[in-house]
Amino acid sequence: MEDVLEVSTRPHDPDKPLICRDEASEHLTQETRLPIPMKPGEPERFDYEYERKGTANLLMRCAPLEGGRNVEVPDRRIARDYAQIRQELADTHCPKAEKIRLVQDNLNTHAKSSLYEACPPEEARRICERFEWHYTPKPGSWLPMAESALAHLSTQCLARRIPDKETLAKEVSAWQADRNKKHTKANWQFTTEKARIKLKRLYTGI
Repeated sequence: MEDVLEVSTRPHDPDKPLICRDEASEHLTQETRLPIPMKPGEPERFDYEYERKGTANLLMRCAPLEGGRNVEVPDRRIARDYAQIRQELADTHCPKAEKIRLVQDNLNTHAKSSLYEACPPEEARRICERFEWHYTPKPGSWLPMAESALAHLSTQCLARRIPDKETLAKEVSAWQADRNKKHTKANWQFTTEKARIKLKRLYTGI
């Protein structure tokens, strides 16, 4: 936990950009009856019944100190896809970075071994060396700033019924473009010192 808190409070360094990554699932639901349109003095009304249309994946990658984020809606979440994303991040999005400070959760596909499954050993090692790896503790999925970005996405864009993956991707893309245009940055204030006070029960030596 303290490792993630420490890297999250470092000052901005263009040679060592901070990238936070997280993922979530979104339930797809479709109306079973047409909503009643909005009228003067009355909001749009929806029937409580709906039809479930499965789930879709959301992959959030954000640069909280630069105010940028990228959200993908992939068909699957496997090790080879993860490796491809890391390669694109290293060679396309941050090609001039000395090191990329990567904060992510502990899913089994988020290991360095995923790169070796998808790439020749020399290439896998090259990509591994481009990153400074930081993992959130398993009980602390709330720690990465990408989790906050996903929460904003959920409340600002997804708090309604979305019937299919195509509509989801379109709406997410519009939200992403608006947030990136405004360069909305994260204001991270939870430091190690505050954690040692607020989470005192976790420290046996305090």
